[in-house]
Amino acid sequence: MESARSTLPNDSWVFELKGSIQRRQGRWEESTRNFERAIDLDPRNVFELESLAWNCLLLRRYAEGSLVWDRALAFEPNDVGLKITRAQVELDWKADTKPLHSLIDSIQATNPTSLPTFVRVVCALAEHDGAAARNVLAGPAKGTFRDGAVLFGRPFIEGLVARMTKDEDKARSAFTAARAEQEKIVQAQPDYGPPLCVLGLIDAALGRREVALQEGWRAVELLPVEKDAVSGPLMIVYLAMIAAWTGDNHLACEQLATAMRYPGNASYGALKLMPFWDPLRGDPCFEKIVASLAPKEN
Repeated sequence: MESARSTLPNDSWVFELKGSIQRRQGRWEESTRNFERAIDLDPRNVFELESLAWNCLLLRRYAEGSLVWDRALAFEPNDVGLKITRAQVELDWKADTKPLHSLIDSIQATNPTSLPTFVRVVCALAEHDGAAARNVLAGPAKGTFRDGAVLFGRPFIEGLVARMTKDEDKARSAFTAARAEQEKIVQAQPDYGPPLCVLGLIDAALGRREVALQEGWRAVELLPVEKDAVSGPLMIVYLAMIAAWTGDNHLACEQLATAMRYPGNASYGALKLMPFWDPLRGDPCFEKIVASLAPKEN
């Protein structure tokens, strides 16, 4: 990339690619500067605007990121993906589901086939609306269920919804089906952390405490922060989640506090609203972490 930059000093994609590499390396400020340089060279490039906005989001610079998303939307006002991501910023930043909910209602009324299933599920989960989540899952799926590098199968989401609504029989049945599906994925990718952390969550849900924690630790070992500064912290977050699901609140809070030292996807809104974290509600250590991420009043 350095060689390319010397011969193509005004090519925005050189800076875009450098920024992407540096983001994975954890060189956040350099990455951000390169994305900004790419935009200087090609101000209407929505992909490059999105790259910068994602840096802001991962760095929890939500106000800055919102402005960048708005710039992208000015060029592509009808892009459903951009609209959804912009609305999700409010959920992550302020634990506010209203913009996302309103957008979903609007898209459902005008162009329902363009609406990814997972977005509707995320909104329903954040609002602890089990009926809405079940209604979405009863229909055909569009797109994947994912959190960054972590992908979930439909049975897992069904188990999560059942657990949220205290339907323990349905939850166990769904998580048992999810385990059979996830085990095959892990066997196909034995040295990749994200599928393993999902298996750890499933095992935690099924009461397989020791196995679940081993899988969580192994996921962190396979994909450390030093190897991937974007997905590495996410493995620590999921280890914290696994610990919470096994009832080990101390380990959960310890690992979550570690994850918070890095840029990443564990946002105020996710911790405040999503049912993944329900086992920790009311724990003073957890509530302190959540409060530390709350938006600061001007």
